[in-house]
Amino acid sequence: MQPTKKRVLTIGGSDCSGGAGIQADIKTFSALGVYGTSVLTAVTAQGSSGVRTKQELPVELVKAQFDSIISDKSVDYAKTGMLYSTVMIETVAALLEEYGVPFVLDPVMNAGSGGALMARESVNTLIEQLLPLCHVVTPNVPEASVITGLEITTREDARAAAVTIHELGAPAVILKGGHLERELAAGKATDLIYDGGFEELRGRYVHTNQGHVVHGAGCSFSAALTAELAKGKTIRAAATAAKEFVYEAISHGDVVSNLVVLNHTYGIRGDADKYYVLENVKEAVRMLKTTKGFASVIPEVGTNIGMAIQCAESENDVAAVDGRIRSTTEGIHAGSVDFGVSSHVARMILAMLVHDSEKRSAINVKHTQELLIACKESGLVVSAFDRAKEPVGEETMDWGVKEALKKRAFNKNASHTEYPDVIFDSGAVGKEPMVRIFGNTAVGVVMKLRKILDCLGD
Repeated sequence: MQPTKKRVLTIGGSDCSGGAGIQADIKTFSALGVYGTSVLTAVTAQGSSGVRTKQELPVELVKAQFDSIISDKSVDYAKTGMLYSTVMIETVAALLEEYGVPFVLDPVMNAGSGGALMARESVNTLIEQLLPLCHVVTPNVPEASVITGLEITTREDARAAAVTIHELGAPAVILKGGHLERELAAGKATDLIYDGGFEELRGRYVHTNQGHVVHGAGCSFSAALTAELAKGKTIRAAATAAKEFVYEAISHGDVVSNLVVLNHTYGIRGDADKYYVLENVKEAVRMLKTTKGFASVIPEVGTNIGMAIQCAESENDVAAVDGRIRSTTEGIHAGSVDFGVSSHVARMILAMLVHDSEKRSAINVKHTQELLIACKESGLVVSAFDRAKEPVGEETMDWGVKEALKKRAFNKNASHTEYPDVIFDSGAVGKEPMVRIFGNTAVGVVMKLRKILDCLGD
């Protein structure tokens, strides 16, 4: 049995599109390793065009949900989201006070896609009954403006608003700065923490393409903050972690119509993929050491094999052998496998990924005519580029892969553009000729090489 996870509770509305509300909160809780529970206060019909309609649930049902959760086991931390009416705010405030649950107040007033999620006449009830009970409140600029009645356009305005909200009863305020125009123009997203003293939480702003609207960022931030506070972090540490979580989730989000929907599981899947890539390359190296005939195709500069994580952007996203693979009198020698240790094989893979996102791995081997014939006999798609024609200032593999792809595109025997399995060049002055074999995984590349070597032996 694993240790019991921290239990957190989200109290808010359902977003049927899955991007915000209860759905975003539960995804955030799961991604950050806490056990999420929920009390539904309203159902909304919303999508990229905004909130079409909404229906608040009866307060008796809200109370029953809350009692059911508390009766099973206590809640370590909670957060509130959509609370539309005065009676709903009063009900939730009474429940949280009765059971003494620490909570984050996210004063949700409007959906990111458009549409009111709190009645205007309910704002005073939120200020008077819920704000003094919370441990921290997380308004964005428009919400802070409604709560305080202040116009907020500058960082100084934000400071004044944070002080006012604190004076209204909130022990701590995190005023999110994503709507401040000067901040956006500078490519920044600076949040302001105030609990009697000021702290700035600086971060990067994600600029979306074609005017896409980010959907669910506020819900996800407050949910992430709740999860981190439940784990025992300070407000500053929890806010920092939550901000980074949301930045990554937006950066790797999905575009749905005119919305950018956060990818809450990016970090988890990224870590899992990194582990998979490392183990795959290690297994490929073990296979190479026992591959008959491999030593004969190691070029003078040595061989390397690498594999990229999904959505790789730089050489640091490619795992390879540190120091290359060489043939010695004692057999095949290979260094350790790690990320960012081989610029050469990384550039090969990154250049191919621009055109074929499935081919995440590659190996370089010795160029011989016999080997190229064996590649074709193995049924692999082969193409080439002339290194002597490489333009000055171009990166060899970026240019070479593009050239090789052009040749396949205009191959009269191909019914469509075929992405090559093998790209070779015949060298140039001071440049050893080379054959490069590409595949979806490092193990897959070794299997291709073994097939080629079998043909070469025959």
